[in-house]
Amino acid sequence: MSLLIQNIGMLVQTREDRREFVAGKDMAHLPFVEDAWLLIEDDIIAAYGPMSEKPPVLSSVITIDAAGGYLFPSYCDSHTHIVFAGSREKEYTDKIRGLSYEEIARRGGGILNSARLLHETTEEELFIQSMVRVREIITLGTGAVEIKSGYGLTTVDELKMLRVIRRIKQEAPLTVKATFLGAHAIPEMFRDNRNGYIDLIVNEMIPAVAAEKLADYIDVFCDKGFFTVEETERILSTGALYGLRPKMHANELDYSGGIQIGVKYKALSVDHLEFTGDDEINALLESGTMPTLLPGAAFFLGMINPPARRMIDAGLPLAMASDYNPGSSPSGNMKFIMS
Repeated sequence: MSLLIQNIGMLVQTREDRREFVAGKDMAHLPFVEDAWLLIEDDIIAAYGPMSEKPPVLSSVITIDAAGGYLFPSYCDSHTHIVFAGSREKEYTDKIRGLSYEEIARRGGGILNSARLLHETTEEELFIQSMVRVREIITLGTGAVEIKSGYGLTTVDELKMLRVIRRIKQEAPLTVKATFLGAHAIPEMFRDNRNGYIDLIVNEMIPAVAAEKLADYIDVFCDKGFFTVEETERILSTGALYGLRPKMHANELDYSGGIQIGVKYKALSVDHLEFTGDDEINALLESGTMPTLLPGAAFFLGMINPPARRMIDAGLPLAMASDYNPGSSPSGNMKFIMS
């Protein structure tokens, strides 16, 4: 099946040179074609050009007149927690009263609250709830999404989440990547036995995830009040044995060392980055790791913004993602994130 879109006012992001990423001052350049057409064949972009160079004449093609509208690529939302149960609106009053993210977590809220709700939800109901959100982000322009586990915190419930993500990947009309995030928080039952939970992750969870081929990546929340650099390294080194490349939560709450440990283990990305200084920037400059900002979380939690301009001026690339989750960034609207 062929689809021809013509009379496009502006066809945006028509970069001819294939690059792994765009960095530094090159990010100021957004290539486009005005008064354009675009040909799609079998769901693949086959050709494009200005209307002055007539589009090909095809015998069997669906034609859409864009009537001067702009045509953009769909969004790639590379960091979400879109599979979750219930909601956490009660915590919003705690935020209004001035409690920090860490204080809410210490009181049993935050991630642990979501884990309790998810434990009580069947796999089928979790899929139904999650697909509502997936359909929502599709209507908002997202065409590719990464989805993390991390609200299970037991082997059974982490696998439940990842199986739901696998089903979304099979049934939803967008590209889906799955990330195992067993190291999202220390569960209440391991509060006095942190090493016991790390043992569970490396000895039971990771092998089980790998056995069912449920994850493309592995993540750790390496930050103040969550997982230390030493704990993170143990988890990432085990993940590497099973072919799981890291995507990291890092430096949201403090200078945690998460960026550097992510670079050491060749993470695909390190995400959040509110606390990023010269040492972190220099580590990233020498790596192939993508710095990813999650402005929805900083906005909703009233936190400092990461030093985006400083990072770009240093020559780094930057990506942005929604961090769609029930507690600290309850939106998957990438237009809001980009604003």
